[in-house]
Amino acid sequence: MTLEQLRLFIAVASLEHVTRGAAAAGRTQSATSAAIASLERHFGAKLFDRVGRRVELTDAGRLLLGEARLLIARTQALETSMQELAGLTRGRVAIHASQTIAAYWLPAKLAAFRAQHAEVEVAVAIGNTRQVAHSVRDGSADIGFVEGAIGIDHLDERGFEGDRLALLVGAGHALAGKNRLDAATLASADWVLREPGSGTRTELEAALPSLGVDPSKLRVVLELPSNEAVRAAVEAGAGLTAISELVAAASLRAGTLKRLEPALPARRFALITHHDRHLSAAAQAFIAEALPNT
Repeated sequence: MTLEQLRLFIAVASLEHVTRGAAAAGRTQSATSAAIASLERHFGAKLFDRVGRRVELTDAGRLLLGEARLLIARTQALETSMQELAGLTRGRVAIHASQTIAAYWLPAKLAAFRAQHAEVEVAVAIGNTRQVAHSVRDGSADIGFVEGAIGIDHLDERGFEGDRLALLVGAGHALAGKNRLDAATLASADWVLREPGSGTRTELEAALPSLGVDPSKLRVVLELPSNEAVRAAVEAGAGLTAISELVAAASLRAGTLKRLEPALPARRFALITHHDRHLSAAAQAFIAEALPNT
């Protein structure tokens, strides 16, 4: 039994899904499945039952989950204490971020931090907002950066300036001839969206009622797991979407996407940390570098 196996087990148990748990932990599905199989052999007990596409903890799995979380938390506290004895000449910070932030906001912050603290190891994993929040809660991430509200116990959120979602269609789409869409058109259009749990999807659904649209009634024809996949499908004419201005900027300049009204509200990004865990000196230094005015 290894700590890595326990971390992967916690990730899968939290999301009730092997593939999503693997992605949240920054590992492959095969490596995650192998880790769980190894734990089951070690303990001589089945840890999960498969229910459709999901997995559910068995009684043995529920017992292990509680103990594994305690063990991982104690291990991280020890690592933090030892790292801080050496100051910031050493150390490690695990950062999990949602897709838009990881691709368009975080890289410059990482480069600036590395320039000041070259000996500190920085590990980054990407997931959707829900996955990132679970990673911080379970201790596989020291800090998380997300788009959209999370509302999970024991997690603290610190908002900061974010971006704005843009309502978009491909340049050749029938709706590209319009400048503004009314509620009826929004409700009847074919939509291409991120998966539930993503900050982009959550923020759009929160904004739609103010435009007179019930988000549960949208005609979602494609549901895709990345911003880039959504953008490419919409450029190809698959339907209407709402994604970050940061993601759409290059396509808008190239003329392959058209932005439509009504404008969607600006959204804030958020730093999330665990209320009950001490942040390492490395994590505190990264936060100070990335968010100097918050």
